[in-house]
Amino acid sequence: MAVEVGQVAPDFELKDQHGTPIKLSGLRGKKVVLVFYPLAFTPVCHGELTAIRDGLVGALPDDARVLTVSVDSMFSHRAWAEQEGFTFPLLSDFWPHGAVARAYGVFDEGRGVAQRGTFIIDAEGVVRWKVVNPPGEPRDIAAYLKALAEI
Repeated sequence: MAVEVGQVAPDFELKDQHGTPIKLSGLRGKKVVLVFYPLAFTPVCHGELTAIRDGLVGALPDDARVLTVSVDSMFSHRAWAEQEGFTFPLLSDFWPHGAVARAYGVFDEGRGVAQRGTFIIDAEGVVRWKVVNPPGEPRDIAAYLKALAEI
């Protein structure tokens, strides 16, 4: 079942590329841009995360954070982050495989990866905006900034 705008975002705890656990509910009081993507080291995902690095992270309001999630292992995320200079959290939904993506309704059972889903969560933990793009279709980070400005 997909998470819809107006619902409380399902809580989770995942490890980032350094093995540090990050719990969504631990970010209450902050807005969160939660970005699911299929796989590290792939062309469209590379373009999207590079756009997040270059155009979103520095433009975020002080009360907002970006979290990215894929089924890749923490070790893959670390290698990719080091190679690309990604300093924001790359969270591993590796095991149980895709559990967080499933909780948000963006797990592609046939391919075994997350779909391109983005959820903007307000400071109280409520989903205020979402978009899910088809495979191969990158998302527009300008829409993230616009949605953040409206909540």
